[in-house]
Amino acid sequence: MAGIYIHIPFCRKRCTYCDFYTQIAPKLVPSFVDAALKEIEYRKDYLGNEIINTIYFGGGTPSIITQSDFERFFKTISSFHTISTDAEITFEANPDDLSIEYLEGIRKLPFNRISIGIQSFIDRDLKKVNRRHTGQQAIQAVQNAKSAGFENISIDLIYGLPNQTIDEWKSNLLQAFELDVQHISIYGLTYEEGTKLWVERKQGISPNLDDETMNEMYLITIDEMSKHGYDRYEISNFCKNGLQSKHNSSYWKGEKYLGIGPSAHSYDEKSRQWNISNTEEYVKAVQKMDKFFEVEVLTTDNMYNDYVMVSLRTANGANLNKIQNEFGPKYASHFLKSIENHIKNGLVIEENDIYTLSINGIMVSNSVLVDAMMA
Repeated sequence: MAGIYIHIPFCRKRCTYCDFYTQIAPKLVPSFVDAALKEIEYRKDYLGNEIINTIYFGGGTPSIITQSDFERFFKTISSFHTISTDAEITFEANPDDLSIEYLEGIRKLPFNRISIGIQSFIDRDLKKVNRRHTGQQAIQAVQNAKSAGFENISIDLIYGLPNQTIDEWKSNLLQAFELDVQHISIYGLTYEEGTKLWVERKQGISPNLDDETMNEMYLITIDEMSKHGYDRYEISNFCKNGLQSKHNSSYWKGEKYLGIGPSAHSYDEKSRQWNISNTEEYVKAVQKMDKFFEVEVLTTDNMYNDYVMVSLRTANGANLNKIQNEFGPKYASHFLKSIENHIKNGLVIEENDIYTLSINGIMVSNSVLVDAMMA
């Protein structure tokens, strides 16, 4: 099984915290779509004829493109790949794009999952980070998605926004639970260098919350999610009724995926590839069939580090037998030695050679992961 990710690199406004490759350039959309379709054909053999189990339109703002553009994508993908009959097919969207008319049109396509970038239901927070929608529009977007027939809805929320209080974060969670969606992703705000928010923090305009408050918000999240029937299957991801994101889970399981579009990444179990992060240059290169991506052939160290980094973040944990069998005794020995003190300190839990982060371990996950990786 394999996945396809399509990066739609366009937004109508840029959020102050975002460091993904996106741009406000609607005039480039038609040429981008043509180039992306050509890339799908050009790289048709990359996945080695594996059945496609997930397709994910991310961004940027995929809901910025038209229904007819989506139809062209599906036609092209199905021309060169076999898509599983129960494939998970997702698109990301901003709430203000999701009118009932738009969603009813989209629902006629193969999409069976939608991921809505809400971030907050509080208008002050949304304005602060330059989101386009209001809290009420976010609520309406979820209701519209349900009315249009979507039965697998995910929403994103961010905690630790500038000046956000613990009570405000609780209110965001409670509003999310009232909407009764199947999946919730929550992310602690990070100030990525070069973003407008990062500049504003340096200027004292957008101060970050202290670590103690951030940790308390996350602990509240875990507690409230459990009370409301959501299982934590990865540090930032919670779902009901086993409806995990199959696409994101495939990354964590180390399955193959093909990335289409500017800045998109691909993985074929032997190497990583990433496309250039410039839409105009990408379009020109694809049209001429010039090289538009870089390649890194993975060493055993690389593959081990990738496995440790993603597996420890999940509820399934890192499997010592897998490390031994796939990477060798040197790596199993290193893993055991590096993780020993974290077990003693209650940060890592071991059961039947499966190693997972405890709640306290999640609070300091980066340090645990770094220790477990091969330098």
